[in-house]
Amino acid sequence: MDEKEIKALIYLLDDPDHDIFREIEHKLITCGPEVVPLLEQSWEASFDPLSQSRIENIIHKIQYDQVKNDLQLWKLNNSDDLLAGLLIINRYQYPNMDEDQVYFQLAELRRNIWYHLMYEMSPIEKVRLLNNMLFREFGLSGNTTNYHDPQNSFIQKVLETKKGNPISLACIYALVAQRLDIPIYGINLPKHFVLAYVDQDAHDKVLFYINVFNRGQIMREEDIHAFLRQLNLPLADSYTLPCSHIDIIKRVLRNLIAAYDHVDNLEKKLEVETLLGLINDDGTYSF
Repeated sequence: MDEKEIKALIYLLDDPDHDIFREIEHKLITCGPEVVPLLEQSWEASFDPLSQSRIENIIHKIQYDQVKNDLQLWKLNNSDDLLAGLLIINRYQYPNMDEDQVYFQLAELRRNIWYHLMYEMSPIEKVRLLNNMLFREFGLSGNTTNYHDPQNSFIQKVLETKKGNPISLACIYALVAQRLDIPIYGINLPKHFVLAYVDQDAHDKVLFYINVFNRGQIMREEDIHAFLRQLNLPLADSYTLPCSHIDIIKRVLRNLIAAYDHVDNLEKKLEVETLLGLINDDGTYSF
């Protein structure tokens, strides 16, 4: 479909006949992201609330379809790149964001820490350096005043506001650490996502754990075991050893579902449940 045909369809979006509108809407959505700029131009030029509302909904549906497609492709081909998965989730809420800004900010954090990093540092000393630079110098912190805010799950917003939930803070911490060749990885601990500093040569051996939401507090293996006992859960590897990036993205989506449920946004909750279902092996959005 050429630009002239697309503009003709957009011009008919204010048609009062619901069936005609649905047919036009379907045709525009099947055109994909390339029609979004034309739709945005039409929205800016329109003074009709109905047309503007319809255009907004069509743009969202196109962008949401793209997020669904991107997430499925990420799981199949690119799940070794955690940041790519986080940016796809970010696109759900901020489709027009400048992703380069996220890469730049993480690179800047890495560079600032690298200046102070010395080869002979012990794992504990490296974590103390990370804690100082990320929490004290950069100002990253847990959003304790608005813990259930959906914005806590979007990496761009967390880097911008410097406030997040346990898993978003842990992701930033781990992404920066791994860029410095520091072996810190996510632990899918129930109720509270944490990190582990693993043995450089054996990733199934954890040296200690890190509670990023508590400004990088170092935790021992016994602390994790005690926490699991409180929850009446077994000392399973799935709770104590590094998890996959797919598991992390699932956890981010579950947190986002809970956040939208907390603020009574049913529409977004259902959409994110669909995203979770796309990467769950059984196709469901169960917790």
